[in-house]
Amino acid sequence: MTTIKDIYNYINEIAPYHLQESYDNSGLCVGNGNTEVTKALVALDVTKNIIAEAKQKGAQLIITHHPVIFRALKAIDPETVVGMLLSNGIAALSAHTNFDSSLMNDLLCKQLEMVPVEHITEENGAPMGCVCALEKELTAKELAKHIQSCLGNVVVRYNDLDKTSQYAGRKISRVAVCSGSGSSLWRDAQAKGCDVLITGDVKHDVFIDAQNDGFCIIDAGHFHTENIFCDYVRAELHEQFRDVKFEVADSNCDVVSYRV
Repeated sequence: MTTIKDIYNYINEIAPYHLQESYDNSGLCVGNGNTEVTKALVALDVTKNIIAEAKQKGAQLIITHHPVIFRALKAIDPETVVGMLLSNGIAALSAHTNFDSSLMNDLLCKQLEMVPVEHITEENGAPMGCVCALEKELTAKELAKHIQSCLGNVVVRYNDLDKTSQYAGRKISRVAVCSGSGSSLWRDAQAKGCDVLITGDVKHDVFIDAQNDGFCIIDAGHFHTENIFCDYVRAELHEQFRDVKFEVADSNCDVVSYRV
């Protein structure tokens, strides 16, 4: 018999929970660790569609990257995702910044066909992001196209250094990678000799500051830079717990639509 606690303990081996940031709430957010699990869904986030899918498929557990409870709750509405989990007896377990520090960026580099050589920086003793050296120099446009192909993005946003005359024609040879929302690390990446930072959730003012300083930032999207979590975790848990059926949720998707 496999319990939620067993699954938690294995995740703790590959992505130790003590590495999570102080603001994070990774771990078992909803449910009881002693609950037996015969079926579990894996997703990036808990959504109402994924809860409905878990109920329909008879899953006792949803395993996600992002915690379903991130900030303190003062009340629980049965129509919210937490309320729906409780009323349907479905548990929610997450591995967020502990997974980021342990595995996510190495997986992202592999997906991007890049080899990490060092971390961008450390925060509270945990590594942040990766630095990679490209085998062949690329323009920002060429690198953006490569990322789009590797991650299956509809849209990749970047500041084009060719639009500033003094930086026009600059080639990229050293790349920083940070999944999710890592734009705050661009100065650290620059200090490590990087020409570009690949991340997600980049704000307008960050693009402007980087452009003025001759640094490129490529926004490949939060979902697309972290969705690699799902297949990796499903495969790892499948190998470890053969009595449990693990599936990436059919409902796991980028909820944002794009017009191009």
